[in-house]
Amino acid sequence: MDWLLLVIHLTTILTWQNCHAGDVVQMSTEKLLIKKLLTEYKERGIMGRPVERHHEILTVKFGLSLIQILDLDERNQVLTTNVWVTYQWKDIYMTWNQSEYDNITKIRVPKGSIWEPDIKLYNYADERMEERRDANMVIESDGTVLWIPQAIFKSVCKIDIMYFPFDMQTCKLKFSTWSYDGGQIDLKELYGVETGFELSDYVESNEWNVLGSGVDRNVITYACCPDAPYVDITFNIRIKRKPAFYNYILILPCILLSSLTLVLFWLPPESPAKMQLGMNIFVAFFVLLLLLNESTPPASASIPLIGAYYCLNMIMITLSTFLSVVIVNLYFRGSKSRVPRPIKTIMVDYIARIMCMHEQVKTKKKSGQESNGIVRGGNRRDKNGKYDKVGYYEMQAENSWKEQPNGLLNNEHANFCEQDKTEMSTSLSGHFDTMSSDVKEIKTYLKKMIDKITDKDAKEVIAREWRIVALVLDRLFFFLYFFAIVISVCAVFKNAFFDTTDYSNLKHNH
Repeated sequence: MDWLLLVIHLTTILTWQNCHAGDVVQMSTEKLLIKKLLTEYKERGIMGRPVERHHEILTVKFGLSLIQILDLDERNQVLTTNVWVTYQWKDIYMTWNQSEYDNITKIRVPKGSIWEPDIKLYNYADERMEERRDANMVIESDGTVLWIPQAIFKSVCKIDIMYFPFDMQTCKLKFSTWSYDGGQIDLKELYGVETGFELSDYVESNEWNVLGSGVDRNVITYACCPDAPYVDITFNIRIKRKPAFYNYILILPCILLSSLTLVLFWLPPESPAKMQLGMNIFVAFFVLLLLLNESTPPASASIPLIGAYYCLNMIMITLSTFLSVVIVNLYFRGSKSRVPRPIKTIMVDYIARIMCMHEQVKTKKKSGQESNGIVRGGNRRDKNGKYDKVGYYEMQAENSWKEQPNGLLNNEHANFCEQDKTEMSTSLSGHFDTMSSDVKEIKTYLKKMIDKITDKDAKEVIAREWRIVALVLDRLFFFLYFFAIVISVCAVFKNAFFDTTDYSNLKHNH
């Protein structure tokens, strides 16, 4: 019985020891080191720069690795970038002897457990409270701290849309400490002055190409703190838009409508299709202008050249349509006004010759002169012509055409002819009076008809003159519009084919 009680007691002791053996946890050397360093750091306090004397300057190296260009909002002028921010400084309170801790060279501590510089993006345009993501800090045995948090920055970027959609933009990101001046913290470039953004992990954008980047270190004195200059690091990035998308919705329709506008100037001025086509093209350019307005800043310092090109087309189309309306009005009301002689001289004798239309205008002019000559000739013949009211021989007495060869009549017929002559004269006199009144009526009617034809020809000549002026003006507008298209296309597409930008200050690091 005693033996059984002893066995039970020993079993209970062993079971209790086994159960409590797990409460004793052996910590690794790394954990012991981290716990020791953070405990001592907490006792010293997180606030304050990690320097032995307050007048010492702490050097902080700063760099950016560009991962992706998320967006460039032209309307709000905001650049959104995905970056890795790199900080590097030395903390004298986070050092240890490697040989005492199993040759541990690096440890990781969470953000907020030690001091960190308050470097901010000065030209921010962000509504969020926090730009960076949490990331551990890597600390070496000599106290060097390396911190690389992920961040999405939204910065103000001045947009120049003059050459849209073949534009190139230069955006800046300015970083500096918010509360430490240059006498307390000195900022330096981590990857060197000529590198700018580190682009080894860059993901190509669908809309923008990176042409180059650079970085500048500046020392600025602000109005709030005139005695303490601040050091800032400003990153520059040069990007160029990929215009493939805009080529189909803005450029190609623009080229097609411009070609159609050239056809507009070859239609006859009096044709109704000219005005209808002109108004349709005007509306089409206005729709393109609305599409352009959706992609550009509403209060930009400069308007895009393609927008000016649209407006130029609309102005030319408006002038052509207005000219067509005037010419049609004058064409149907040509008798009320002639072409002023100075205008006719300039248009027909000078501009038509320059526009290679002299032969065409000369033919029309000659045709008009011949028409006038015919009318004038008709009038002249009308004035000089003689109407044979009655035949000459029918108007004479019988003795004037029945004379004998010796000029005497037969004696036996003398009395009879004299009587017959008296009766014939009486009859012919009444007949002549009737025919004379009929001929006068015919003359009056013919004169009215000739005057009407003359007036009609005169109106046609005046209308023809205005039409010639309209044709010359249309041809002049055609060449002006053609040269305007060539000049505007060279100006708009200059950046697409000729890039003369100096990139000596923006180094590319692919």
